[in-house]
Amino acid sequence: MTGYDAYAACLTSLDLTDGDISSSSSSNNSTAAADLLICVTNTIQQHANTTTAQLQEYHDYTRTLYIILAAALVFFMQAGFAMVCAGSVRRKNLQNTMLKNLLDACWASVGFFTVGFAFAFGDRTGKANGFIGTANFFLLDVEDYSFWLFQYTFSAAAATIVAGTLAERCKMAAYISYSIFVSGFVYPIVVHAVWSDYGFLSITNDASRRIFNLEVGVIDFAGCGVVHLTGGAVALVATWILGARRGVFHDELSGEELPKPRKIVGHSISLQMVGTLILWFCWYGFNSGSALLLTNSDHQSVIAALAATNTTLSAGTAGIVALITNMLLQRKPVHSNIIGTGSSNNSSARQQRRQHQALYDLNPTLNGVLSGLVAITGACGVVEPWCAVLIGTVAGWIYLFGAWLLLKCKLDDAVNGIPIHMMNGIWGLLAVGIFANSNRVEQAYGISDVNGVLTSVLDIHSTIDGRLLSSQCVAIIFISIWTMAIMFPFFMILSKQGYFRILPNHEMVGLDQSFHGGRNNALTIQQFTIYQNLLAGGKDDNDSKLRKKAKMLSKEREGSSNTNSEERQQQQKTSQRRILEEQDGSNYGDDDVSSIGSINDGGDDGAGGNGRQIESTPSSSNFRRIDMTGDLTDGSRGSSFDE
Repeated sequence: MTGYDAYAACLTSLDLTDGDISSSSSSNNSTAAADLLICVTNTIQQHANTTTAQLQEYHDYTRTLYIILAAALVFFMQAGFAMVCAGSVRRKNLQNTMLKNLLDACWASVGFFTVGFAFAFGDRTGKANGFIGTANFFLLDVEDYSFWLFQYTFSAAAATIVAGTLAERCKMAAYISYSIFVSGFVYPIVVHAVWSDYGFLSITNDASRRIFNLEVGVIDFAGCGVVHLTGGAVALVATWILGARRGVFHDELSGEELPKPRKIVGHSISLQMVGTLILWFCWYGFNSGSALLLTNSDHQSVIAALAATNTTLSAGTAGIVALITNMLLQRKPVHSNIIGTGSSNNSSARQQRRQHQALYDLNPTLNGVLSGLVAITGACGVVEPWCAVLIGTVAGWIYLFGAWLLLKCKLDDAVNGIPIHMMNGIWGLLAVGIFANSNRVEQAYGISDVNGVLTSVLDIHSTIDGRLLSSQCVAIIFISIWTMAIMFPFFMILSKQGYFRILPNHEMVGLDQSFHGGRNNALTIQQFTIYQNLLAGGKDDNDSKLRKKAKMLSKEREGSSNTNSEERQQQQKTSQRRILEEQDGSNYGDDDVSSIGSINDGGDDGAGGNGRQIESTPSSSNFRRIDMTGDLTDGSRGSSFDE
């Protein structure tokens, strides 16, 4: 509304004309002019207040809408995690892996609704403490539901990190229990400590309320420590207790330790590729969306754009570094007939070294990209773009080293989630303390004179500032100790009670066929158990029809002790064929019986499947007994098969 509009409206409301105001011959006209001036002033002020309220309403609506959009992107990361996990496992466990990823989102919503959000952000004024929230259970008295939605998607992401690490061998009941416990209690405590205004590590809390009276609080912009270090630490504990998959470090049948770890290739590299790209796309909601929650709203747009730029640079650099470094470390032998050099013994060592070609491996490149995304998450809004390139470079190297270290420690991580999330989560927190820029920190949090170590060294006008790096180290120690101290007894109890790991025959046949009604080319559980028992001379099966066949096979094996190996194998094939034909009415040839112990390890799906099978010779020396309770000792860590 213009001044003239207000003037005209007041003339009408006061029943005046221009002549009444312009004439100054009487005191009444002076009074009318004063009344008109007051009216115009009040009208303009009321319109200004109305406009301000409308603008604030539009601002709140836009902010809420963008937070919901960012939350939707973060939630869609579940699809990316599911694709990565599905592509990394064998086809016989595909449905089980996908269901666990879906249940993460389902159970996390329940856990974070009931108690998780309250523990994370439920602070009563005057009664808040730095360790845990005490209000807003079941979202009571919560007004900003968009904030809850955004934080819920983060809790679901933290719970999903463990899904791929424990793939192909974890019981469903144990996984559901873990998912609720992490999203409802373990993760919210970390959130409260770092992100709540009253947390004992939070940068927005008063220094007097922080642990050790830290001068500077912890900066974790979007959760490389809160989300990824927490999930990765849980994965490490769970992997150590659960043990490796059959056939990784020990022979799948005899239980003897392998001279070197066997790599179990996932059934589809295409799914891993799609999942990685989905995660990269959704990470913009993860990082840039976090800028919408900053209390210093004057620079939200600048910080959001900076976070997106740094996310892109770190991910791209880490993928390139992982590809090139892996190519230099792993070189593929080239057959002499292909390169035309022959197999002459006179060739020099240099020529032999040259008979290798570069190996451009897609898998470490994909994991390198994910490592770069994790590492930049904590610093994306407070560092300059050139720092993001350095952070991504180190992240790619950390992933490769971490994957190698896991094998040395005999820890089986199906998707290498531990080096991606835990190790690069640690690096991401340290990177904040090294590269943080004081101007960016002030724009994001309204706190001045806070620099990273390297940034302060490069600034000739400031002294070396190690306060932020010290705080970041305290955060790493707290998150690691808290997570492992809580989850270690949790998983140990599940393992001791027999609720953690599936039975070995279920694992070899496949979880889809064992628990989800799926079908594959492997034997049924009953067939596989009978087959193993008969070859190992174990207990007869409870099936009365097969008990007779088992005794017959035992006698034939005793009578064949003096025969040569070929005759003994032929007798075993004949006995096995009789038993299997009795079992399902099918006709089996000797060649079918010879490979009956093979477990389908994937299958070519036309999109990256390898179609490889694990062959086993049907000789009694190659098997160790598996009775109907599933007991087997194969040297795996802990009580892997003692269920």
